[in-house]
Amino acid sequence: MKTVHHWIDGKSVEGTSGAYGPVTDPATGAVTTRVAFASAEEVDAAVAAAGAAFATWRGSSLATRTAVLFRYRALLDAHRDELAALITAEHGKVHSDALGEVARGLEIVELACGITTQLKGELSTEVSGRVDVASIRQPLGVVVGITPFNFPAMVPMWMFPLAVACGNTFVLKPSEKDPSAAIRLAELAAEAGLPDGVLNVVNGDRTAVDRLLEHPDVAAVSFVGSTPIARHIHTTASAHGKRVQALGGAKNHMLVLPDADLDAAADAAVSAAYGSAGERCMAISAVVAVGDTGDELVAKIRERAEKIKIGPGDDPTSEMGPLITRAHRDKVASYVHGAAAQGAEVVLDGTGFTGPGTAEHAEGHWIGLSLLDKVPVDADAYREEIFGPVLCVLRAETYEEGVALINASPWGNGTAIFTRDGGAARRFQLEVEAGMVGVNVPIPVPVGYHSFGGWKHSLFGDHHVYGNDGVHFYTRGKVVTTRWPDPQDGGVDLGFPSHR
Repeated sequence: MKTVHHWIDGKSVEGTSGAYGPVTDPATGAVTTRVAFASAEEVDAAVAAAGAAFATWRGSSLATRTAVLFRYRALLDAHRDELAALITAEHGKVHSDALGEVARGLEIVELACGITTQLKGELSTEVSGRVDVASIRQPLGVVVGITPFNFPAMVPMWMFPLAVACGNTFVLKPSEKDPSAAIRLAELAAEAGLPDGVLNVVNGDRTAVDRLLEHPDVAAVSFVGSTPIARHIHTTASAHGKRVQALGGAKNHMLVLPDADLDAAADAAVSAAYGSAGERCMAISAVVAVGDTGDELVAKIRERAEKIKIGPGDDPTSEMGPLITRAHRDKVASYVHGAAAQGAEVVLDGTGFTGPGTAEHAEGHWIGLSLLDKVPVDADAYREEIFGPVLCVLRAETYEEGVALINASPWGNGTAIFTRDGGAARRFQLEVEAGMVGVNVPIPVPVGYHSFGGWKHSLFGDHHVYGNDGVHFYTRGKVVTTRWPDPQDGGVDLGFPSHR
């Protein structure tokens, strides 16, 4: 059986704790790999390697850093299919989704390649007699990324390329459920010429996480995951004096106004709710139908959802794969099973889907698409983040009622409006309480040079990830005030003429 080890100081390092976790193929349910779980001492070794590398990496020229990143970008591009296959094997998402994940991660590598412009400071001359003031940005030191299972390549690439471009060194703790992609990212970085110790990967569970949060040599922590864990990460790391950006969960809404193109809205709802089996923090999990649009919209969503082909991710005809674990599959199903008793109308119940019908896939973590209509706001399926292929439809009489419903949610990650009315769209983008807004765009994930992040319980900390916020998070400002005496004031005679 394959074993995933750690990556410390530029090389693969076998685990010494004796603890391992299983990695399954979600399509078959079979344990295909084991991953070493780091002890606190192994975490310390990774941080020490990063700390030693920081002493020289921080002083490396911007030209040196960007040269490495350009080579890294080329290697990632050449290995797209390989990385996507690793993602599919351990996460279960279809190959096209996995390729899209790699592509979105590459955007941030490309942003990091242009770090020379992002790190330019400011200069004011003659603020007083012969006094200049300069603002510069400098790296923090050893920074940490703790990343989720749903995007095992993209989310790490949201973090470490920008961090190392800014002159920091990095310790990554990927999800123990699908760790192979992270290790491959580190191997390719080394092949691109990234010095030993600049990027390290430690696998593990809470033992590794807690040690990273409290380690005195860690300067900052980036996290993406559920809201309860994001809150814990933020509270614990902040208490230990660290800078923190912790992105939490979501319940993303799509408001559909009566003037909307309902075919386009239904297409968007299906792709945004069920793509990647709903296992993404930007999935649309709640559609708010305004006025008399609800019945027709639900019918159109159902018609499209029933045609989605579910199968193993390595089958090019599959449009949706299985869920990451059996336990998660059962939890997602429980929301559908309890929906009717809590007042919802179950239009589609996908919990009975058991897979493509082959013996090989009989024990896979399969679930079908579920659609719930007229969902009360106090139903569990609406109140909680499901993280699976379950779409809730709620009804609102007016635009104002719909916006109020969205703003009452404790989450504020992403949201969207579908309408032909520019005035309504403009009101919505100003009035809705969310960090990312789409207008006739269901999943408004920003491109790499704009920052990603939510509001309310979807973000703990002051900085969004990547973009300008990412550069600011991974650097700290310094202001230098300088006064130099003119040579004619005395001292060594350099032959300057006197103008007195």
